[in-house]
Amino acid sequence: MPSIDRRTFLKGAAASGGAAALSGGAFAGFIARAAAASEVDLGPLGPVADGRDGIVRLHLPAGFKYQSFHDTDGPPIVLDDGTTLRGRHDGMGAFVGSNGNSILVRNHEINGPGAPIAPDISYDTMAQGGCTTTIVNGFGEVQQAWTSLSGTQMNCAGGQMPWDAWVSCEETVNGPDVAPDFTGVSNVPLTQRHGFIFEVPTQGVSDAEPVTSAGRFPHEAVAFDPDEGILYLTEDNFAFPSGFYRYIPPSNPMVTGHLENGGVLQMLRVIGTPNAHLEAGQTAGATYPVDWVTIEDPNPTFPYTPGVTAPTPNDTALTHVGNQGRAQGAAHFSRLEGQNFDRGVVYFTSTQGGGAAETGPELLTGYGNGTGQVWAYRPADQTLTCVFQSPGASVLELPDNVTTSPRGTIILCEDGPVENYVRGLTRKGQLFNIALNQLRRNAPPNAPRFGEEFAGSTFSRSGKTLYVNIQAAQAISFAIWANWQKHGV
Repeated sequence: MPSIDRRTFLKGAAASGGAAALSGGAFAGFIARAAAASEVDLGPLGPVADGRDGIVRLHLPAGFKYQSFHDTDGPPIVLDDGTTLRGRHDGMGAFVGSNGNSILVRNHEINGPGAPIAPDISYDTMAQGGCTTTIVNGFGEVQQAWTSLSGTQMNCAGGQMPWDAWVSCEETVNGPDVAPDFTGVSNVPLTQRHGFIFEVPTQGVSDAEPVTSAGRFPHEAVAFDPDEGILYLTEDNFAFPSGFYRYIPPSNPMVTGHLENGGVLQMLRVIGTPNAHLEAGQTAGATYPVDWVTIEDPNPTFPYTPGVTAPTPNDTALTHVGNQGRAQGAAHFSRLEGQNFDRGVVYFTSTQGGGAAETGPELLTGYGNGTGQVWAYRPADQTLTCVFQSPGASVLELPDNVTTSPRGTIILCEDGPVENYVRGLTRKGQLFNIALNQLRRNAPPNAPRFGEEFAGSTFSRSGKTLYVNIQAAQAISFAIWANWQKHGV
């Protein structure tokens, strides 16, 4: 059995710098190291049999149970609407269903031209990504499932909206007006421009209309502040600096019940420090006053001739929106990914933040030299704080999707190359293990899949079940249940 206690946080964080209590009620007691007294003690992780078939797919704390569902490593799964379930399960939100069930709206991050999941409801009839909606109970038993968004590309993360909708994000700028992306696959067959966000209702299907005013860039996740009526957006621009954005819709969705197009897109800037390199290493609790700069051209279309490879390089399209903000002093981040709004604070992860400052694009290794940061933006006073920075891969490796528990614990999904954990970060800065991926192929020789990333973590509204995905071609979802409150999570 592999070492499952190798990420002993107390030792690693002790070398990461001095503790610093953060200001403001939402940050009270949140110290970005584990020198504080322990809040959570789940104990060591160990092998736990999957309730579906008795196979060990996860290591969990003692007393925790789980069941997997929508496992695409096998025969095709046909949903209730007749569509076939795709893989690449990624970002996901959990909404209240009837009879104690949860309604899960889940992204499928699929790239490249091809047949859509559901042609009749597709945005682009040559794009393979989208969302599925699944009604599931707290023990991972599927009650009903259907395709709810089709014809999009690279649906990575997104965000759960308080008016009972999911916003799905395309992490690409592909389209017939842009040359091939990093895969080298032609974009000529595509019929629509991509790089947008889409609203998906918890019941029924999306109208597949992009919110183009919220920008055309490699979107990752969104979070909504109901007090302001503002949507916050992260960007995962792998090889280039990424930005943190906000979209101010023309009407408050809490009043209209949906997210309208035609608003204003803005990008975060550190006051007094133009183009601040926030991807660089931070002091624990470092806090910055910020303001916002307006993006004048959030929805570009590039010249092209149908049927011919477009002259605009993909890298040019990827940076078109962000460069407008950086020309006005907007901050540099490394690969902003998961995001969640909780108790007046927007938390988001920087997957490769925390190392030496970058001097230019990093086409092969990605923009950012660290192993991860967790940031918190407080709209009430427009301050940005680095609440946690990993001192190395043995502590926290490449955090991606993020959610918060009902108690306010931040739940982080790792996207590392070797072993991946779901981990918790308390408001006192204590990092602890929740789950370890020990997935193997279903068919002999049952090759290990330990390096495949966790994604889409989301709690049921009752707080009793944590749903989470493994994002891979042969993807799978899990329902993990325990007395989370008793354990202090």
